[in-house]
Amino acid sequence: MEYPLARILGYIAASLDGFIATKEESLDWLFKYNSMDLGEHDYKTFLKRIRTIVMGRGTYDFIARGTSPWDYGAQRVIVVTSRPIDNPKGPLETCSDIDALISQLRKRDDGDVWMLGGGQLQMAFLERGAIDEIEIYLMPEIIGGGHPLFPPTGFRSSPRLIDAKVIDQGCVRLHYALG
Repeated sequence: MEYPLARILGYIAASLDGFIATKEESLDWLFKYNSMDLGEHDYKTFLKRIRTIVMGRGTYDFIARGTSPWDYGAQRVIVVTSRPIDNPKGPLETCSDIDALISQLRKRDDGDVWMLGGGQLQMAFLERGAIDEIEIYLMPEIIGGGHPLFPPTGFRSSPRLIDAKVIDQGCVRLHYALG
């Protein structure tokens, strides 16, 4: 498969019933797997190959509310929002025009782009054909509702499976190519 200069990637965990967070925006169901051995697919290994992180305002606000330090000092971070961010948790840029952002990201050739979190922004990129690959870590949890991995918008696609692998503690890694 031939890629544009910059690949835009998804890397996300979801519950068995298809949610990325509870209605209350909790990830407690996911945090209990922090000791899971992802081997070569570990988050820190993935992050090393990323040069730009794109996230929506909801994801940024969730991270900013947390007590953890800003993990993204080595990457360029872009938050898609139309509202200013007062006292940002870490160095970042903001952008409100998704189409212009995608065009800008595609013109660079200095590493991969990670579409971090949030189903809404991820879906906006999918609808524009702007996600090249996605890794979904399907966790053995049923959380009964919340924020869906893919919000229902009417968008249809037939991703091509690159790899499926049982990882650890019942987690299954699904790796798809899109487009």
